[in-house]
Amino acid sequence: MLLLIAHLIGLQLSISGSLALSCHRTESSPGFSLPGDYLLAGLFSLHSDYLQVRSQPQVTFCDRPDSFNGHGYHLFQAMRFSIEEINNSTALLPNITLGYELYDVCSESSNVYATLQALSLWDTGHIEVQENLYNYSPKVVAVIGPDNTNHAVTTAALLSPFLVPLVSYEASSTILSAKRQYPSFLRTIPSDKYQVEVMVLLLQKFGWVWISLVGSYGDYGQLGVQALEELATRRGICIAFKAIIPFLAKVGDKSMQAMIDHLDQVRTTVIVVFSNRHLAAVFFKSVVLANLNGKVWIASEDWAISTHIARVPGIQGIGTVLGVAIQQRPVPGLKEFEQAYAQVEKGAPRPCSEGSWCSSNQLCRDCHAFSAHHMPALGNFSMSAAYNVYQAVYAVAHGLHQLLRCTSGACSRDPVYPWQLLEQIHKVNFLLHEETVTFDDNGDILSDYAIIAWDWSGLTWTFSNIGSATWSPIRLSLNETKIKWHGNNSQVPTSVCTMDCLEGHHRVVVGSYHCCFECVPCDAGTFLNRSDLHVCQPCGKEEWAPEGSQTCFPRTVVLLAWHEPITCVLLAASTLLLLVVVGTAMLFAWHLHTPVVRSAGGGLCFLMLGSLAGGTCSLYSFFGEPTVLTCLLRQALFSLGFAIFLSCLTVRSFQLVIIFKFSTKVPTFYHAWVKNHGAGLFVVISSALHTFICVLWLAVWTPLPTREYQRFPELVMLECTEDSSVGFRLAFTSNVLLSVSAFTCSYLGKELPENYNEAKCVTFSLLLNFVSWITFFTMVNIYQGKYLTAVDVLVRLTTLSGSFSGYFLPKCYVILCRSDLNNTEHFQASIQDYTRRCSST
Repeated sequence: MLLLIAHLIGLQLSISGSLALSCHRTESSPGFSLPGDYLLAGLFSLHSDYLQVRSQPQVTFCDRPDSFNGHGYHLFQAMRFSIEEINNSTALLPNITLGYELYDVCSESSNVYATLQALSLWDTGHIEVQENLYNYSPKVVAVIGPDNTNHAVTTAALLSPFLVPLVSYEASSTILSAKRQYPSFLRTIPSDKYQVEVMVLLLQKFGWVWISLVGSYGDYGQLGVQALEELATRRGICIAFKAIIPFLAKVGDKSMQAMIDHLDQVRTTVIVVFSNRHLAAVFFKSVVLANLNGKVWIASEDWAISTHIARVPGIQGIGTVLGVAIQQRPVPGLKEFEQAYAQVEKGAPRPCSEGSWCSSNQLCRDCHAFSAHHMPALGNFSMSAAYNVYQAVYAVAHGLHQLLRCTSGACSRDPVYPWQLLEQIHKVNFLLHEETVTFDDNGDILSDYAIIAWDWSGLTWTFSNIGSATWSPIRLSLNETKIKWHGNNSQVPTSVCTMDCLEGHHRVVVGSYHCCFECVPCDAGTFLNRSDLHVCQPCGKEEWAPEGSQTCFPRTVVLLAWHEPITCVLLAASTLLLLVVVGTAMLFAWHLHTPVVRSAGGGLCFLMLGSLAGGTCSLYSFFGEPTVLTCLLRQALFSLGFAIFLSCLTVRSFQLVIIFKFSTKVPTFYHAWVKNHGAGLFVVISSALHTFICVLWLAVWTPLPTREYQRFPELVMLECTEDSSVGFRLAFTSNVLLSVSAFTCSYLGKELPENYNEAKCVTFSLLLNFVSWITFFTMVNIYQGKYLTAVDVLVRLTTLSGSFSGYFLPKCYVILCRSDLNNTEHFQASIQDYTRRCSST
């Protein structure tokens, strides 16, 4: 495969050479060639690109009128200066003289021709087909250049089969870092990979997330735009518009007008222009023509500090220009070297000697006319690129120094094969004016970037160094005070599709760009206090937040505290009821043998009063922070106490109905009830059954203290876990059945003697009980607030008070206020009256 490539290259060289020599005079200018022990080739654009379409396969003649390129001239002189400096050095290649062959590569054809010339052999000027290219020794050991990616790709592809080192000073495209395609390529300008990284850091620094991208036709611009788009998108930056400046673009043509119109329509404040100098000039002339002003322009290093762009008429009105540039490093002595070259008498171009292989593109007629007062100015942009050429020549020299084993003070003069020199160049690590020069595995040099800003505050254009970008780790340092922003307020322009949401609002993307969004308040229970976060964050368990909140707030812990006014009222009422119950028990004990107490149940009254006292004591466990003990007592103790009271009330009412109504009608049942102590047996069984339910409830569905978070977003309810348990429902159902039974038995006794007729009072107390609990459960469904526990206590207090009042209060009244009714004669008269009424009916 390599032999075939070499054969084709040899054919191309012969054809190109014959065509070139037949069509142009073979003249050369002084300074393009220098003999030496080892030659380096230099490829420089001394004249501007030849943009016309060729109709014949001829090598472009570069030395055309009005096409001189001052920038390329400075790089040309930088290589000549570097070689002369090295040859004058006693430390680097001490007994070796370096020579050079320099070529003007103004077009692709001239670039290919110069590359093939560099590959040719010393004696024949042809590329010899050899079986083993490792022993192939062209007349140059390395090539410096060319100056752009398109030419560098071609040159690298041609040199790669022979592994001839190619060290470029301006070709920065990332495609050239691919070692499989271009194994012999190195460069002294940082790869666009790093330039793109710096551009994205610059965009992020100022929060510019809505931008336009413009690139130039060719590998440099198109690959740069592609890499920038990929990295910017990953970093959250949206590309609103992207365009490529056509290769043959002209100011005012339809393609440029359409591009500028689209740029104006998308209304992005920031536009990144990743372009070469030539097409950037066409683009900005179109921008000025369209009056597209008030923008921030981000410049790639190829035009960031180029006077070629700064001289475009009217460009000072386009807005703010920031750029990425190579660090400004002067080549000491280069300016003086150029002045000396301008002053020396060069004479007219000389014809090539007969039989020589000098190139028709080793000619520069404009260079002959330079004088000390008339020569291209060496500006900052050209000086930066010249330093890259300087580094490239020195890198080759240091590689050759190692290869020729010059460490002993003298160098061997062994044959040098390109692949050997390539290995040594990859290994170089030396100081050049206090800066380390070394290459990574891809042949790229790691060099810092300068961040610049154009300045039109003076009479002429200049630029300010506003920062730098360094590597390992990558870091961008800026002095923002040096930037003179366009506009009257001198504020940093914004470039966003939608302004950042207020705190407490999150983004909802609208359309295909994530930079375009609507701001929606965060839901309750979530918050957002940073604009760089797009998702509302949930609050902690002990926190809450209203809708659209930027922070969370501590939840209020809710319990029926002892010190609250409503608690004090309920405590006072509960204590009063307890005292009244205890007092009633004492009163009944004092009047135990009176007819009123005996008709009320006698000793059974104390069990009823005790159960009411127990139920009242359970109310104290509702106050304060719930504990395991209070949770066990509050429901179960009340339920059991009230169940015992209802059991006694039921059996007492039932017993009166049996005595007065069924003792004569069903004597057998009556005698069995009395004989077997039915009243006591019923109370024991009923109480035991309810006690079993309560024990089962506490054992299986144990009420425990809990912190309830779901009911209210801003509250933490301290309560017990009994409300919805099966045990609670069983106990409550049991009490409901006992209440219905007591109500039924009391209603059946509504026609009993007046002293034994308790239907009205009992019915009232039980109805109060039913209404109270119905009210409570209705309240639970419509109110779950802080005072629900207080309502629960109030309902229980009402139930106990109503039960006590309905049964015991009338009897206390008779004992204390109507002692005339508390005698046997009155009760017997009442019974006789009931008997007469029954007999008459």
